[in-house]
Amino acid sequence: MATVNLTPPQEPLAWKHTPEQIRDKTNELIRDGRKFLDTIAALPEDKCSFDTVFKALALHEAEFDTLSEPLSFYQNVSPDSKLRDASNEAEKLLRDFGIESSMRLDVFQALKRADKNIRAQGVGLTSEEARLVEKMLLDGKRAGLDLSDTEREKLLETKKKLSETCLEFSKNFNEEKGTISFTKEELKGVPEDVISQYSRSTSVGGQPDKYAVTFKTPDIFPIFKSAQNPLTRQRASEAYENRLTQNVPLLRRAIDLRWEIARMLGYETWADYIVEVKMIKTSPNVMQFLDNLVKKMKVIGEKDRVALLKLKAEELGDKSDGKFYIWDYRYYDRLYIEKTLDLDEAKIKEYFPVDVVVPAILKIYQDLLGVVFVEITKDVDRADVQVFQVWNKDPQSPSDFLGYTYLDLFPRESKYGHAAVWPLISGFTKKDGTRNYPVTAMVANLAKPVPGKTATMRHDDVVTFFHEMGHVFHGLLSHVTFNRFHGTSVARDFVEAPSQMLENWCWEPEVLKLMSKHVETGEILSDDLIDKLIKSRYVNAGLYFLRQLFFGKFDMELHTKLVDKDYNELWSDMRETISLVKSGQEHTAGPGTFAHITGGYDAGYYGYMYSLVFSADMYKTVFASNPLSPDSGKKYRDSILKPGGSRDEMDSLKEFLGREPNPEAFLESLEAKQFKSPSA
Repeated sequence: MATVNLTPPQEPLAWKHTPEQIRDKTNELIRDGRKFLDTIAALPEDKCSFDTVFKALALHEAEFDTLSEPLSFYQNVSPDSKLRDASNEAEKLLRDFGIESSMRLDVFQALKRADKNIRAQGVGLTSEEARLVEKMLLDGKRAGLDLSDTEREKLLETKKKLSETCLEFSKNFNEEKGTISFTKEELKGVPEDVISQYSRSTSVGGQPDKYAVTFKTPDIFPIFKSAQNPLTRQRASEAYENRLTQNVPLLRRAIDLRWEIARMLGYETWADYIVEVKMIKTSPNVMQFLDNLVKKMKVIGEKDRVALLKLKAEELGDKSDGKFYIWDYRYYDRLYIEKTLDLDEAKIKEYFPVDVVVPAILKIYQDLLGVVFVEITKDVDRADVQVFQVWNKDPQSPSDFLGYTYLDLFPRESKYGHAAVWPLISGFTKKDGTRNYPVTAMVANLAKPVPGKTATMRHDDVVTFFHEMGHVFHGLLSHVTFNRFHGTSVARDFVEAPSQMLENWCWEPEVLKLMSKHVETGEILSDDLIDKLIKSRYVNAGLYFLRQLFFGKFDMELHTKLVDKDYNELWSDMRETISLVKSGQEHTAGPGTFAHITGGYDAGYYGYMYSLVFSADMYKTVFASNPLSPDSGKKYRDSILKPGGSRDEMDSLKEFLGREPNPEAFLESLEAKQFKSPSA
């Protein structure tokens, strides 16, 4: 990491809160927030202007979020249950206050008075200021502020119930601590370095010892991919999907409440309400997009399924029942790659030590985007969490400071179980005209080093890490006036496109060499292994994308139709129909694990595939010929990252591409680049 002999103009966050302080600060913020909104609402008509209403509200929101976001973050990372509980309760109170604030008719009327005066006086606004006015007025309309007093009260009560339900779903998800136990024989095929990290219990009475496997990704996924005994994989798969059965009724309650809210606001479905502010605009457009892709993907996916079933029959002989189950997919996908490409995932993993990959990826991003990371130790309360200052390359003054980022990369009890980035603090222009700098945090669950054993990453994990770092930089390199437009505050069906584009780097020979180093020999990946790895990218791509389309279709099914069917049964039936994999005899509680649907991606999971269209076009047009070009990196930084949501996403895309986006590159990746085995 670099050293910079400059003092940042902003201190890092101090993670020193006690549970009592979290509660007190939350209540203080809410109390002061109500008083502030009262002052806005009380402004006489002739005093309502852009500065006194729109700008004042935007600044207050920014300052409020700067203080409140860290308070609700503890629940995702703290090992202290009291801190997590206080943080979770704080988020509940803050969400309720957010709903209450959005329903303030008197504040909405002040906004309309200010808008009237702006128009009457011909006030000149910047494009970002005009967008702020447009979005704030639309917020009021979508919040139901044109409803009667009685209807608004009912809407407010229903929104609070929905918030509480989603928060309970999230808490269950974060605090899940289940395990499933297997004998060493049952774990046959699972790599020894994985088994060595399981908790082992000594059995009595001549019974074999048992290994307790958590449902965290580094523990359970190697079983899906490598356990040779199909019963082991089945038990692991069913236990994994049933780990949050208590969330299924919560999901149904959330869906019912959303339908109530949609009707109150005059929308035919919840999906219509949600996609109104997305790039895709209407729910029929979403369904058409998904259905068209399902049709294309089934042709490819059925070929994939036949190939993997053939492999299953070869392995099991007469014991094969000729059916393809969910617990078969990852196992035979891996086996197919090994057999057709002579590519052993376990051997590839040996080339990606965590302590090599992480700094290598940071360096790639720094060189590409013209920034430097400076690691500091101040205010980090856990040894396995890193904090960095981030500066423009070759900084000359404090004005080159960009913000802070935290990397919390290894598993621990009660920590968020997957990989995600939190935009803890947004960048914005403060009241005095100075800059408030952003703070981002990446939370992941990479394999943790143990004494005498170097921790390594699957190539999938490398791709995920590269992807999530894309979100980190979206948060750090955005530069807008108002915090509501900062960084990833873009249309939800575009937010993944930049990071999806960046995943392509993990399949580039030059980049793979930069971030690989064998744990024993120190050698980088050979050209032969790189060639095989790249070819493996599109193996069974049909089944992979059908899985994503299943999630998108399940999401839209719940939000465009009144579903009476048991959710677990619907999940299994739709998965079999769309993803072409069977669930077995019993319906599992898969919907209870679908955190996206209560975490902000409701009627929005289609966005994963939708944004792939843009990401493929962006990569092919600007980066494919020279992925590590700093000039292209600057263009990406200036056209995509810097504006955030301060302008229409399509305008950013057109500036970056030099034309309207099109789906050609995406379709090529799905159709033209399918890897064919030598025997095909």
